Amino acid sequence: MSRALVLGGGGPVGIAWESGLIAGLAEAGVDLGAADFILGTSAGAFVGARLAMGDPAADLATPILAEADRPRAAPAKAGEPKPAGPDLTPLMRMMAEARSGSRPPQAVRADIGAFALAADTVDEATFIASFGRTFASLGENAWPERGFACTAVDALTGDFQLWTKESGVGVGRAVASSCSVPGVYPPVTLNGRRYIDGGMRSSLNADMAKGHDLVVLVQVRGGASAGPAADAMAAQLEGEIAVLKAGGAEVVLISPDAGSASAMGVNLMNFARRPEAARAGVEQGRAEAARIAAAWA
Repeated sequence: MSRALVLGGGGPVGIAWESGLIAGLAEAGVDLGAADFILGTSAGAFVGARLAMGDPAADLATPILAEADRPRAAPAKAGEPKPAGPDLTPLMRMMAEARSGSRPPQAVRADIGAFALAADTVDEATFIASFGRTFASLGENAWPERGFACTAVDALTGDFQLWTKESGVGVGRAVASSCSVPGVYPPVTLNGRRYIDGGMRSSLNADMAKGHDLVVLVQVRGGASAGPAADAMAAQLEGEIAVLKAGGAEVVLISPDAGSASAMGVNLMNFARRPEAARAGVEQGRAEAARIAAAWA
């Protein structure tokens, strides 16, 4: 039986929760890292790459849980203005438009790419360096030997890009491109073109895992936690699951339970939430283990 693991997008908080979930499942005897194929989008690309490179599933959450013991920056003094974050209102509007079907999604993604290219963010080299601790020991064009792919979108054309071993790019930059949230991080250059977050096509891109017998989907945002986009995201996911089932796959979906959704909060870019999200993920993984094991084994 061929098993695939699909990890969805969800910012730094999503990375923490997915890592905790996978660690909790591993503690209970379900090793999702043993999948024959791992597909990641955005946060899921980072977590999936760690698994594909051989990091033990049970250890994924350890460094994130340790963040709770690190000293935090002193809070701003009373009356002192807080630094303004990027205005992502245009991004949210365009993502909703892409899901609505009022215009071709690729055309809307090209507009999102233009927004990303024009945004005032950290420079590309600094952004790539932020992945250094995870990928520093790898060669520039290194790729996991095990089946792994991650997603991105061409910032100029809006074309969807699936990075695989056959793409001839390094996993570090490929993952960075998949994590390049428009307006927050810079588009990433690969093969002379610039790419943005694969979540601009879909938070999971689950249909790219077709052809496997079992596909486990890990969705960071689902149901009421998806907010105003919930219905559109649900419809998109249903379509992707239909593609998988048409190819003969059994599909198992994992979404945040109430405790995990509360721990993650609304802002998935809030780094302070990461330890709490990881802990909630571990607890949910332990609780979900029997259900997942029934299919995984």
